[in-house]
Amino acid sequence: MSPTAANSTAKWFSPFRFGLMLALLIFATFPQVLLGIESFVARDFGFFVYPLAHFQRDCFWHGELPFWNPYNNCGVPFLAQWNTMPLYPPALFYLTLPFNWALSNFSLLHLWWAGLGMYFLARRWTGNNFAAAFAGTAFAFNGFTLNLLMWPSHIATFSWLPWVILCAEAAGREGGRKIFLAGIVGALQMLAGGPETILLTWLTVSALWLQQFIGGETARGKMFWRFPLVVLLVFGLSAAQLLPFLDLVAHAQRESGYTDLRWSMPGFGLANFLVPMAFGMTAMEGIFFQQGQYWTSSYYLGMGTLWLAVLAVFLMVGRDSVEPKLKLKLRLLGFIAVVALLCALGENTPFYPFLRKIIPQLSFITYPIKFVMLVIFAAPLLAAIVIANFEQLRKKFYSVGVILLLLTGAVIFWTQHSPLPSDNTSATLANGISRAALLLLSGVALFLLARKTESPWLRFAPLTLLLVAWLDVLTHEPKQNPTVSPNIFEQNLVRTKLAMNPQPELGGARAMLSPQAALELTLFAVSDAKNNFLAKRVGYCANANLLDGVPKVDGFFSLTPGEFDRLLRTVYENPQRDFSALMDFMGVAQVTSYTNLLAWQARTNFLPLVTGGQKPVFADAAPAEKTTLMLEHFQPRTEVLLSSADRVAFATTNAGAVQISHLKFSNTTVEFDADAAADSLAVVAQTFHHNWRATVDAQPTKIFCANAAFQAVPISAGSHHVLLRYRDDAFRTGLGLTLVALFVTGIGLCWRKIKDV
Repeated sequence: MSPTAANSTAKWFSPFRFGLMLALLIFATFPQVLLGIESFVARDFGFFVYPLAHFQRDCFWHGELPFWNPYNNCGVPFLAQWNTMPLYPPALFYLTLPFNWALSNFSLLHLWWAGLGMYFLARRWTGNNFAAAFAGTAFAFNGFTLNLLMWPSHIATFSWLPWVILCAEAAGREGGRKIFLAGIVGALQMLAGGPETILLTWLTVSALWLQQFIGGETARGKMFWRFPLVVLLVFGLSAAQLLPFLDLVAHAQRESGYTDLRWSMPGFGLANFLVPMAFGMTAMEGIFFQQGQYWTSSYYLGMGTLWLAVLAVFLMVGRDSVEPKLKLKLRLLGFIAVVALLCALGENTPFYPFLRKIIPQLSFITYPIKFVMLVIFAAPLLAAIVIANFEQLRKKFYSVGVILLLLTGAVIFWTQHSPLPSDNTSATLANGISRAALLLLSGVALFLLARKTESPWLRFAPLTLLLVAWLDVLTHEPKQNPTVSPNIFEQNLVRTKLAMNPQPELGGARAMLSPQAALELTLFAVSDAKNNFLAKRVGYCANANLLDGVPKVDGFFSLTPGEFDRLLRTVYENPQRDFSALMDFMGVAQVTSYTNLLAWQARTNFLPLVTGGQKPVFADAAPAEKTTLMLEHFQPRTEVLLSSADRVAFATTNAGAVQISHLKFSNTTVEFDADAAADSLAVVAQTFHHNWRATVDAQPTKIFCANAAFQAVPISAGSHHVLLRYRDDAFRTGLGLTLVALFVTGIGLCWRKIKDV
């Protein structure tokens, strides 16, 4: 009997051919980026990713690790943020190569790596090269993965997901060197810095390991300790990053219950798997977003992938001759996808709120829509398993296609007769019709794959299905990742244009967005991505100030020290209050105009960033309203606010004259001379954080939290040299563990006589 077209050409899709084909598809999708003509810019790429990578690169070329960022939030930890990728080895790609070209292509390289990893995982599971090629293409080209391109950290972490699962399975099955290889791969994902993706990856790995363990695929005695050993190696190899992160979490603004259920998948969100532009709009930079959900611009799988994934249900429940181990994986994948979909719906079903009550730690995950990544992971694998067993499903293939076509028609009817406000019904109609057409085109390709014939023309059927899947996702909505000339990222572009006087400089003064401007710039959106970015860059929105080396009061980070976060929220959530005295203390020399959010106005009463001689005023921790009043009325020139718990330490300290001179700020040090007439305090308008250490005349001295969120150093009468230095002990401990783990891993990989235990 002649094999089907799907099986007769399967061997052609070798790893090399697939890797080359995937690279060509990526080039065809983003030629202007790969050639360096244009760069990504949309959303967080322009205001978060590019400025932080610019700062990291500047530190790299000055021969220092980026422990602390003094330009945002009056100073904020940088390395400990984790999603800044300071210790991720592949980051050397954009740190060493031409920056404007390399950063965008760093994301595209991980897009290719994601597809290749899924290819090898599906190939291991199915033994079918074409099934693996389809899975790799579908994993790289879907709305969710393409959305991640604007976050190099997220796309990097996500790209390692199939590799981690592939290597962890091999480690459990074979042991030996595979354990150390799994440790390295797991550590690379860990260092890429996407916490939610990492958590969901290891939950999936744990489920698959448990399945292997229960199923007895490998000797249970060996499996029992192999998995913990892999986890231990991953932790050890990434400890230099993990320990500073955990330390920052313990002192940051986030705690159990910090996040809400915003940006869940809407109740109508399932319709977007069929008609991706249903119930949404394109008001922001021309990118489509669902109504009420703005984290991912899409999670569209493509009609072919969806069709094949739905067909997998028949393999899960039927009596088809599928290998028992593979059927177990099918059922586990199906279970994972269903649970992830329910979690992604967030507040729109009772499931996830109930789950958060049982497991409060889930509240650390921002935006429930992120759970959809496990659907994106499972669907290509389900599709690959179906392709590998396609002969058994030919009769069911047609009925599933008809059902999907009818459902697509129903969604089109729904969107035309019950649109939401701001819906573009004509765009939705065109989008739905085009998806129905691509569903039919996918059906033709699948029909040809099922044919049993020796016709040479049918050899192109597998390639046709891959190209249709790519074209489907490429055209499913307006560009998810608009690109612009990299000139808009030019260093000091806005500094030169604004020519502020006085000019905020590191150690001298800061800029500050007014509460009104901060809100307006956050909500500001125009359809043109270039103008949208430039307008916000002039307002130093988020972290755009880093491109001009201009320090400012606020910033955009996942984690900030808790004391400063509370202070900043007090200021920005009370725009009617007068915090001019606090602004003086923070050294605010420029503030956004209250009549024009793109203009700046000078302030003349700001203080130096280091002052001294103020009278200590002690206060207990106060409710928010009392804290607001205290910050509104305190006098930074004559008093310094301290905790009542520190009263004993300053029993003899009073107001007195202090002269500050030779002030120097750097990324990780503050240095100055102080001449005090009596025992006094030197107050530093820099965020209080326990990793800062002080010496006075080379003698260690405690740093106290002053003025709610800043630093104060006690000095005795006389002339002194004061040095504050950022020292991350968690990093030092973690680095020691990482070096030990690297040594052990090196031995494990190089020792040829290692036993397979």
